[in-house]
Amino acid sequence: VQLQASGGGLVQAGGSLTLSCAASGNVFNIKDMGWYRQAPGNQRELVVLITQGGSTNYADSVKGRFTISRDNSKNMVYLRMVSLKPEDTADYYCYAEIYTNLAWSDYWGQGTQVTVSS
Repeated sequence: VQLQASGGGLVQAGGSLTLSCAASGNVFNIKDMGWYRQAPGNQRELVVLITQGGSTNYADSVKGRFTISRDNSKNMVYLRMVSLKPEDTADYYCYAEIYTNLAWSDYWGQGTQVTVSS
């Protein structure tokens, strides 16, 4: 099983980006999917999670600016980010709890860099 994230880049403050993440391999079921981020010198922090049923949990710092969605038929999760701020600069990691090989396990993508210039 592999998570592949894409969509990061350099954007000016106030701009927008959309991140995508695809789960591939022997994926039989996925519970939560989501995004975490880690800025230089900081710990990895939760950005947002989405359940299989579509319930969401956003970090206060991104509420109203970021929107998560998922396509269960494609095993994909997306993060639409608008009104980006310099403090959103970080490596963004997608996450999924996946059922494979008769067990549930946590999987992480490789990280995609988001840089917001002021």
